[in-house]
Amino acid sequence: MGNQPMIVLSEDSQRTSGKDAQSMNITAGKAVAESVRTTLGPKGMDKMLVDSSGGVVVTNDGVTILKEMDIDHPAANMIVEVSETQEDEVGDGTTSAVVIAGELLDQAEELLDSDVHATTIAQGYRQAAEKAKEILNEEATEVSKDDRETLVKIAATAMTGKGAESAKDQLAELVVDAVLAVADEDDIDTENVSVEKVVGGAIDNSELVEGVIVDKERVNDNMPYAVEDADVALFDGALEVKETEIDAEVNVTDPDQLQQFLDQEEKQLREMVDKLVDVGADVVFVGDGIDDMAQHYLAKEGILAVRRTKSGDLKRLARATGGRVVSNVDDIEEDDLGFAGSVGQKDIGGDERIFVEDVEEAKSVTLILRGGTEHVVDEVERAIDDSLGVVRTTLEDGKVLPGGGAPETELALQLRDFADSVGGREQLAIEAFADALEVIPRTLAENAGLDSIDSLVDLRSRHDGGEFGAGLDAYTGDVIDMDEEGVVEPLRVKTQAIESATEAAVMILRIDDVIAAGDLRASTDDGGDDEMPPGGGGMGGMGGMGGMGGAM
Repeated sequence: MGNQPMIVLSEDSQRTSGKDAQSMNITAGKAVAESVRTTLGPKGMDKMLVDSSGGVVVTNDGVTILKEMDIDHPAANMIVEVSETQEDEVGDGTTSAVVIAGELLDQAEELLDSDVHATTIAQGYRQAAEKAKEILNEEATEVSKDDRETLVKIAATAMTGKGAESAKDQLAELVVDAVLAVADEDDIDTENVSVEKVVGGAIDNSELVEGVIVDKERVNDNMPYAVEDADVALFDGALEVKETEIDAEVNVTDPDQLQQFLDQEEKQLREMVDKLVDVGADVVFVGDGIDDMAQHYLAKEGILAVRRTKSGDLKRLARATGGRVVSNVDDIEEDDLGFAGSVGQKDIGGDERIFVEDVEEAKSVTLILRGGTEHVVDEVERAIDDSLGVVRTTLEDGKVLPGGGAPETELALQLRDFADSVGGREQLAIEAFADALEVIPRTLAENAGLDSIDSLVDLRSRHDGGEFGAGLDAYTGDVIDMDEEGVVEPLRVKTQAIESATEAAVMILRIDDVIAAGDLRASTDDGGDDEMPPGGGGMGGMGGMGGMGGAM
């Protein structure tokens, strides 16, 4: 009994331990990073992603690509989460974060082969990340919300290399106007910037409406198409006869009794409309239905009414018009009404919608995005989302950095000096971290068709001479001052990318045992594709990278 092994796993389970487990996870993480690496920078390429039903997405937005790829491998999914965190926190820099995470794993693999322990690498990486954030904070330039020129540059930088680049200057102006319009004193919620996509026209036909566009039509053809200087009532209930809360049965024995019921219903609806007329409402947005008889009375009074308005639209209308959403029409008062200079039904892209505009100090606005095809408009929307995120982040933090690989080159330079002051094997990990950061300028050069070694040497030389803003111009191949060129990014784009990439890499490196449970293996075996990425043999069902191979 003394030498007999104890088996604690079921026969269907499979286990990979030690260096095999580390190698498998590192390979999966690097595969994810490599899949989006060619999209980085102003000359990055796009990916076409095709799902099982034939739906097509064409984009170079990192987080969109990774979400659409249907990745199964658990370690690879940790890298995907890096892009999702970056998207939620900042809105831009998702590809950079993933590429850095993949390069950190690649550098760590070399150290593991040199018998440096994983926990030592993890410790060195954490020290390097903290030092990197400290350096970036010191080097960042402060910007105020009154500095419109810088805000426009930041918005334009986020669109560079994406589908909206052809009209980025105009769109950047619209984005800054939109964010400044919805900004409160202590908070900026970009959910208050609604985006309407219209297929048709050119990208530079896009416009900003200082108000709200509701994807509905007036409820009755006899209502006015447009109302000027409108008092707007917002009601999240229904303009219908109230039903009893319990099931009830009424026996009618006389036609007059039936008529009394009908008259009573009509009277209730008439009173509801009279209440709206009494408070002076010209336009009514209703969350639920509007009875046919109520529609008739509203049209007779010249009131424009919209039914089944989404709760999100009601909230935006309240912010835009200054009105209050009420739940019971009997409780509405004149003070609850909002105001809009113009409310009308207009045709946009072949669809009729209600425009609520000409609002003083609108706290909710709408961007109308146009493009020649649906794929173009979708990609413009993704670019706008990134741009809204970086402008919001800049206003919240008030600090910016140059782009073009300048921060990463400077960090690599200073982290190598920092490594010399650190004792032990952690020094090797910090140097590896510095090398990993240079993947950004190197990739920018490669994607622009430039010689990455020459570009990196030029960048290092300029930064060694004290030029923090020196970055790579992907169009000319020259190393120029990014601040003068107007290529700037929020500080948080860089700090968040480094932080989340480091945490993901450290988590993957610390895994030395992977156990695939029987039911997991069975479910993936049924799916057909259960191959591991190269180097990850032996884990069977945990290996699939899902639809990545076919989609890419």
